[in-house]
Amino acid sequence: MNGLRYVYAVCRPFHAALEDGPAGVAGVPPRQLAHDGLVAVVSTVPERDFAEEPLRARLEDLDWLAATARAHQGVVDALTAVTTPLPLRLATVFRDDSGVRAMLQERADDFHRALDRLDGRVEWGVKVYAETDPTQTQGQTQGQTPGTESPGGAEGAGNASQPPRKPVSGRDYLRQRRVRRQAHQEMQENTERFARQLHENLSGCAEDFRLHAPQNPALSGSSGRNVLNAAYLVPRSGSEAFVTKVEQEKSGITGVRVELTGPWAAYSFSGVEGREGP
Repeated sequence: MNGLRYVYAVCRPFHAALEDGPAGVAGVPPRQLAHDGLVAVVSTVPERDFAEEPLRARLEDLDWLAATARAHQGVVDALTAVTTPLPLRLATVFRDDSGVRAMLQERADDFHRALDRLDGRVEWGVKVYAETDPTQTQGQTQGQTPGTESPGGAEGAGNASQPPRKPVSGRDYLRQRRVRRQAHQEMQENTERFARQLHENLSGCAEDFRLHAPQNPALSGSSGRNVLNAAYLVPRSGSEAFVTKVEQEKSGITGVRVELTGPWAAYSFSGVEGREGP
């Protein structure tokens, strides 16, 4: 069979059909390559794109990279619906089927340990952002913890919604700047307290967690400052309860955005990476 072998993930043998019939990288449907109780899910891809030199150039092409990443993720998502996959790094390729089998043989113990630990479990991602747009945070009362009412009641809420008063003097301008800076700082501190409490509550509902570095908004394209970027390992059977917990925790908060994503294959917990190549 001509072409290189692109490996999406390693799992145990399964017989269910993949949902939606993912096209796979380079438009080639994935197939199972079995060896000694393990399965590598692979596609055959052209050397003109995936051999070492052209691949290095291709990875600089953002459109090509995005399309490849979507195809890769589509296969992994389809696998997650029917089994427990261990996803490999994007663009993990081998010369032929023998190279893939050699990889499965060499790393069999690691793969089996990871599959034993992750069987029946999925990953959920939770991010907390402190909104920085003044129109989103203007109503936040100084010292108010996200999710609580203003101690001033309706009157305080009315005052907070009014547009800032035009300063009448230089001293007044400096005072208003100081008040806005203090309000912003207090809101940031409140958001961080909320994020710590949310993480503590969610980690109690999960079997394991990983705290990732906050995302750079210039790279992620998300508004606001990323305060929490966490992954939680949850039994598939407990996913509904986990989602409900997140919805309850974020209910009613202001000045804070909570993003929940998943269920994913357990990327953060697999402890495996693709290596070797053609």
